[in-house]
Amino acid sequence: MRPGKARASPWQRGRNALARLASGSDVQKGAQDETMAQEAAGWPPEETLSLWKREQARLKARVVDRDTEAWQRDPAFSGLRRVGGVDVSFVKGDSVRACASLVVLSYPELEVLYEESRMVSLTAPYVSGFLAFREVPFLLELVQQLREKEPGLMPQVLLVDGNGVLHHRGFGVACHLGVLTDLPCVGVAKKLLQVDGLENNALHKEKIRLLQTRGDSFPLLGDSGTVLGMALRSHDRSTRPLYVSVGHRMSLEAAVRLTCCCCRFRIPEPVRQVGGPGIRGGSAGASASYHLLFRAPQQLSWGQSAVT
Repeated sequence: MRPGKARASPWQRGRNALARLASGSDVQKGAQDETMAQEAAGWPPEETLSLWKREQARLKARVVDRDTEAWQRDPAFSGLRRVGGVDVSFVKGDSVRACASLVVLSYPELEVLYEESRMVSLTAPYVSGFLAFREVPFLLELVQQLREKEPGLMPQVLLVDGNGVLHHRGFGVACHLGVLTDLPCVGVAKKLLQVDGLENNALHKEKIRLLQTRGDSFPLLGDSGTVLGMALRSHDRSTRPLYVSVGHRMSLEAAVRLTCCCCRFRIPEPVRQVGGPGIRGGSAGASASYHLLFRAPQQLSWGQSAVT
């Protein structure tokens, strides 16, 4: 390395390599090629995508899609006292700076017991189907911080603004966070992720129209024959459904019931509170940059690379 010259990050090296490929003699010149090269520049190297796929497959084997707690099997969720919500919200007009948040509410009162947020820098690029590698490190740290500081306020279940098994490879952010925290997790998405033959087509819209009252739902059956989640009408005053899927350590039936029970409005309170306007919590001024540390082929840990 030449003195005074900083070493490029893995992402930058990948972008540089893709740019060189896009400008090679075997690629046609012109504005279209330049646009394609610019689009490709935001992607990580192929070896990183392969690594992410392998890690998803490894962690997916640990997902539990059944009820593991007594309160989950109780019609009134007796024994459930604390529900959590997590989200990563972007700063408007900025694809790097974001606010990672965790909130814990009492149940069934749905009053805030704990909240924490911090500004973070998302150094991993966004790639469809790999959102967890961009966001989960920050959410995981918030959960671990709560576990260390206020163990009595740990949520018994997390509602995640995103998908669980309703995912390209059956392992969305709610599954990823659930496995790494070993907490029951539920994926609650506002839009349909069109995977495994699921489409937001005329038939799907007709099924939505038939959801007449709060609690009505229909299964999201993929071409594979697997029920990936449920479309749920969560409030009488909203005709737009939520898309609920299993994250970890909870059945789909219980996940749908809990989501509905947490709704004062269309969005369940743990998700609505954590995704509200403004920056919540006492650490909002912090900024962090994280990367994945693969210390062994079969072990994943999340590490902090810089804090400013």
